[in-house]
Amino acid sequence: MARRQDATAGPRAAMTASAVALIRQRGVAATSFADVLAHSGAPRGSIYHHFPGGKTQLIDEATRSAADQLTGRIQRILDSADTVTAIRSFVDLWRHELEATGYVAGCPIVAAALGTEASARDLAGQSFARWSEMIAARLVRDGVAPVRAATLATMFVGALEGGLILAQAQRSAAPLDAVVDELELLCRTAGAVTPAE
Repeated sequence: MARRQDATAGPRAAMTASAVALIRQRGVAATSFADVLAHSGAPRGSIYHHFPGGKTQLIDEATRSAADQLTGRIQRILDSADTVTAIRSFVDLWRHELEATGYVAGCPIVAAALGTEASARDLAGQSFARWSEMIAARLVRDGVAPVRAATLATMFVGALEGGLILAQAQRSAAPLDAVVDELELLCRTAGAVTPAE
């Protein structure tokens, strides 16, 4: 992910995309303006012109951008597959990203949630809640009662994000594979997947 951004996107978009990439790899506290400038190739004067609110504004925008992209991907997957297939697709996406970066790049929303910027933490919390709502809606379409779907969806988001963190720490996709296998069993017992599937 550590690549120079397309200059045609403009300095603000390039800096935002670079901030997302760096936050995924280093976390919020270890991502500086200098790093973002070097990664994006944006001119030094761009920072305070495009982000007059300083690092807080940059981190907020990066978190919002990453959340929008991830939410869109999650929704597309949920719209095209049952819950189990969707969960397996999520894990395949994370596995690909982890392997491509040598298990360095994780979820930018988790990084924001664990960071020092309160507004970015709030955005992360809103993203996790939105993802839980989306998964719950898919579970309901798959036959799970709404109250049960809501609690399962929260657990799914927590398990997937936790599995991703473990995979990074252990430099292995095995934790993600274990999580997705258990989530499939939960879907089956909750009635989201018929035994024939």
